[in-house]
Amino acid sequence: MPDSLSISQPNKAQLAQRIQSLSQALSHGIFEREQAIRLCLLAALSGESVFLLGPPGIAKSMLAKRIIQAFDSARFFDYLMTRFSTPEEVFGPLSIQELKDNGRYLRLTEGYLPKSEVVFLDEIWKAGPAILNTLLTVINERTFRNSTSVDKVPLRLLVTASNELPDEDSGLEALYDRMLVRVYVNRIQDKKNFKSMLLGESQSVDVPHQLRITDQEYFDWQSLIEKIKVDESVFEQIYSIKQTFESSESFEDSKDGLVVSDRRWKKSLRLLKASAFFNGRDSVSPLDLFLLEDCVWQTPNQRQQIRVLMEGFAKNSAFKQEQISQQCYQILEQLTDVQTKIKQALPIKAITDSSRRKDTLELNLKDAKMFSVGPTHDLIKLVILDSNLSVNEKVRGDSRQVYVIAKELQKKLKDGQFELLGYIDQSKELSRLVFEVDVDSRLVIKDIANRDLAIALVGDPKAEQAIEENQIQVNQLEQELKSLEYSLRQARSHFNSALPHLFIDSHFAEVIETSLVETQTKLSELQSHSQPELFRLSQLPEFFS
Repeated sequence: MPDSLSISQPNKAQLAQRIQSLSQALSHGIFEREQAIRLCLLAALSGESVFLLGPPGIAKSMLAKRIIQAFDSARFFDYLMTRFSTPEEVFGPLSIQELKDNGRYLRLTEGYLPKSEVVFLDEIWKAGPAILNTLLTVINERTFRNSTSVDKVPLRLLVTASNELPDEDSGLEALYDRMLVRVYVNRIQDKKNFKSMLLGESQSVDVPHQLRITDQEYFDWQSLIEKIKVDESVFEQIYSIKQTFESSESFEDSKDGLVVSDRRWKKSLRLLKASAFFNGRDSVSPLDLFLLEDCVWQTPNQRQQIRVLMEGFAKNSAFKQEQISQQCYQILEQLTDVQTKIKQALPIKAITDSSRRKDTLELNLKDAKMFSVGPTHDLIKLVILDSNLSVNEKVRGDSRQVYVIAKELQKKLKDGQFELLGYIDQSKELSRLVFEVDVDSRLVIKDIANRDLAIALVGDPKAEQAIEENQIQVNQLEQELKSLEYSLRQARSHFNSALPHLFIDSHFAEVIETSLVETQTKLSELQSHSQPELFRLSQLPEFFS
């Protein structure tokens, strides 16, 4: 790897491929522990600590022993804690010679925790205060006080394990809080995997030399991880997740919600940056945020509740699926509102004339423009405001406008529902048209499915004014629809560019994929319904000319 603090784009892809191959090599021959291996590897690559919770006899120590093989040259230390464990067994024995010659309490740390890169401490909560207090300093500062000197500790990964959590008010909260990644490891559940474990040969791992991480690479990567960006949109998602975790409604066993320390959030963010870096990206992706599932739980019950919350985030918010879906509904509501306003402003109403001996219906056509089609004159033009199959069997397709003789229309009006010959759109052939005066005294035209279609009179000054006023909103809706399509396309692109993800549970990616498909379906349905309507509305000024 280069010594500079920049990696070219091709090398980023190579790095991601290398880490993926390394993870696969470390997982070879183990069953239902692949996700635990991936999380331990990420913690090791970013210098964080892991706590494994689970019953005895499920190969927790094997996970740490596997991780040591990820490094080209790294020392391993493991120890099973008991109530009788002493600091000498973990941090090294005192040098009798140094005590005798110089009167100094100096520990011989070679081969013990202070000189190891990867450490596994089983049954961690059984250790006494002398060990745990020293361990806290090692985790916090990566230093070990040995007599009068303070030695640097090369610790890259500390894996602790237990089949229980620390007791409340035991004074172990500070140490537990330092265990950033928390993984629940269960017994093998799948029958096929259980059979392979039971009857198969013991699988030893042999990581190819070219995959192993050198010391120089490891130290260079730590600086590069810090340069990974966190976009404002991703920060907003993190903060939203934080607020959800802290909501008392989210956690039944805590009236104050899930309490996560600021230090833990800070360290979690660095883990997210490391995930982005080793996935070959320059910035944190919403997919990286699913690692928070394994960083914030404190009890198994909380772990299950967090899982549900993160599934909700995957389904609704990770790539703005819910926001886009809501915008679909809003556009549909706005379109319906525009259509309603136009129909309310533009109807042709029949007026009851009581001046005669018998009440009759009449239309106010004094402002109507007159048209000619072929040899026929004195025609009025009626614009159809609703999408339709057609207003005549012989003329297929969406009918936009019809021309009828004004006097004939007035004569037939008294019949309530009547037929009239007229011209459809640009056709010069006469067609049979069916009109009706509805219960609100509005003149409507019937389509071939016998549906009432609203119509407006060309020449009516009120109609033309209403058309002009609504064109601005129609244009806005057209732009919003295009913007929504672009937003979903961009969300899909961002999601695909973050795949495959090397560290998160693949279940979350599957939930997101399903949700994006559902969102695309909603948008497609909206486009199928809205685009013809918006096109019709945008063409109204032309129809009224």
